[in-house]
Amino acid sequence: MSTPILGATIRLPHPERSTPLHPNRLTAAVAALALSASLATALAGTATAAAPQAQPIPPGQGKSLALAAADTAAASGLDELRHGPDEDLVRTSVTPWSNGLYYAAYQRTYKGLPVHGGGDAVVLSDSGGKVRDVTGSAAPALKLSTSAKVTSAKALATARGQLAAVESASTPELTVLLKGGKPVLAWHTLVVGRTAKNLPSSLDTYVDARTGKVAQAVDKVMHAEGRGYHNGNVTIDTAASSMTDTSRGSFKCGGQNGSAYTGSSPWGSGGANDLVTACVDIMYAAQKEHSMLKEWFGYNGQNGQGGMVPARAGLSEVNAYYDGTKTTYGRAQTGSNQLTGIDVVAHEYGHEIFDRTPGSAGSSNENGGMNESTGDIFGALTEHYANNPNDTPDYTVGEKVNFFGDGKPIRNMYNPSLVGGDPNCYTQLSSNTEVHAAAGPQNHWFYLLAEGSNPGGGKPSSPICSGGPSSVTGIGIQKAGKIFMGALLMKTSSWNHLAARRATLTSAKNTYGATECNAVKAAWNAIGVPAQSGETDCGGTSTPDFTLSLNPSSGSVQAGASVTSTVSTSTTGGSAQTVQLTASGAPSGVTVSFSPSSVTSGNSSTMTLQVAAGTPNGTYPITVTGTGSATHTVTYQLAVGTSTPPTGCANSEYTYQGSLTSGQAVAQPDGSYYYSATAGTHTGCLRGPAGTDFDLYLQKWNGASWADVAVGGTAGADENTSYYGTAGYYRYVVHAYSGSGSYTLGLSAP
Repeated sequence: MSTPILGATIRLPHPERSTPLHPNRLTAAVAALALSASLATALAGTATAAAPQAQPIPPGQGKSLALAAADTAAASGLDELRHGPDEDLVRTSVTPWSNGLYYAAYQRTYKGLPVHGGGDAVVLSDSGGKVRDVTGSAAPALKLSTSAKVTSAKALATARGQLAAVESASTPELTVLLKGGKPVLAWHTLVVGRTAKNLPSSLDTYVDARTGKVAQAVDKVMHAEGRGYHNGNVTIDTAASSMTDTSRGSFKCGGQNGSAYTGSSPWGSGGANDLVTACVDIMYAAQKEHSMLKEWFGYNGQNGQGGMVPARAGLSEVNAYYDGTKTTYGRAQTGSNQLTGIDVVAHEYGHEIFDRTPGSAGSSNENGGMNESTGDIFGALTEHYANNPNDTPDYTVGEKVNFFGDGKPIRNMYNPSLVGGDPNCYTQLSSNTEVHAAAGPQNHWFYLLAEGSNPGGGKPSSPICSGGPSSVTGIGIQKAGKIFMGALLMKTSSWNHLAARRATLTSAKNTYGATECNAVKAAWNAIGVPAQSGETDCGGTSTPDFTLSLNPSSGSVQAGASVTSTVSTSTTGGSAQTVQLTASGAPSGVTVSFSPSSVTSGNSSTMTLQVAAGTPNGTYPITVTGTGSATHTVTYQLAVGTSTPPTGCANSEYTYQGSLTSGQAVAQPDGSYYYSATAGTHTGCLRGPAGTDFDLYLQKWNGASWADVAVGGTAGADENTSYYGTAGYYRYVVHAYSGSGSYTLGLSAP
């Protein structure tokens, strides 16, 4: 089954209903139809036949302004966004970030076909409508026939023939592959199974659509040896009788047949080789990583859409791996236990983060090494976030493994050379460096950024490569992790250390400021990655600036009560300054006050949100603004009444959650749309808050506007839709006709 491709955002506050309207709904429907018509008129002048395009949005809407600026840049064809007359850059995802920033990822298309292996790009823009930075993967001008001589069925048979045993294969998609800088018309499919040597494999395969030969096949399986251990009595989120987590995209853990283990809490016996216990360890680590991504970075799960691939325990091999569809965990060499340690599990799901951020996973050794390093970095981040007393946070990988009985880790981040002589420095890499060893330089960079070269406090010193600075001062693992995550959102298919240097500098400056940006630069210098043309100028610390943060950044309260949060400021440039605090976006019945209402940067204020009796239940985003020499904003999510989204869509392929106030509507997935490459059935499952009237619309792009093709418009909170449609662009619109609160949308697509 092909994965839906997200596209440009187009919002309708209330789509046309194909079911009879009650008289009191007529006014809202007429107003919505008028807006729908105006959007269709605007689209007619700019949309191609292949896909809907983003539209200019009136001022005052930060996200809309940011995306309009990004789309304008992508359409300009300038610099790294250049493309030929038969080519388009189609927006495939949008990720909100700190300080009103948005990352918009674009895929190149040629005559409507997706292009792989180059030409992709990311635009970083802000809520003021300004483009902050652009990254792009170079691609030649394209000119080739798009008529396939080889059928999809024959290409699929060829792709499946690359493996001795096939577990699954996606439907082939006609694409343009850039191989060695030359375009090849190819059928693209992912084949999962086993090689002739009985090794797990997930081949990202391209079959030449003119000759029928395999043009390229890259194995997505990322192996990590390790030995599982138990984290003590821990809390995990599961269904009542199944090891399924419905709050994280129906994430599940089970055996090698792909089904979730069933039973009841308490799960597992605690035995070293009990597989239900192994799933407890897996779910604990994966859920901690998911929470870390959300709470520390504001990122929505390992796949960026709220969830992660399922997990399988009980592999009868000394291995653990991610293959693009699942993670799988085996046993130790001695058979003494399962490979389910925190950093092993978080490492595998770190591969999913790398795979699902722009640019996906590349094919070079350098890119592969950075993929392995990404897994190590997220393993360390998760250990620090979990802070489990059974596994003291550190910067070694698989330190509980004891693979050879010598008690040594399989990799070392503060000094990679201590394990197998892995390279510490960028200058030590070559095109033949094995990918796990090639993780060394970026792992070393991350440790230096987080902790510094001589951190003290019981943490080990870290060497500096020849030609680097005399020392490096760390900024803390949480800041280092957020900078790294922000850089991954600028990743393209040609990702390497030089591109990562440029992206992390941009991320640091825009997320924090000059101090952190200069720390990033010093850490790259310390491992020998040279300065790049066009990289961000960090500047000095003389320019006055500050940061703004909330702790906590969300809260739940019943009507008639109050909730508080600490608003913290920090001086990031120049001398301390006075910061005036205000709030906007609070619903009727909610008052926001600050004590004190202004602070000197470096100090804190207490924000109190008083919720009057009778305030409707729901989740409300409230913008907190700090005004000094610059203006910074952060968002507080206030949940009045129940804030837990209802469940009931657990069998859906994709799950999305959100909240709406009465009269609001939102497009899904994530304010966008998806592409279905084949005909088939689209099913939607909406579960809204009790006592409300939420409606669900499936819409299809007809070349000029969105048209309803399936409607769930009953007078209740829950809706179900099913539609058999041809290939094309689709989206769901969730509308809160009356009542407010959180909802869950499950969808499955061909």
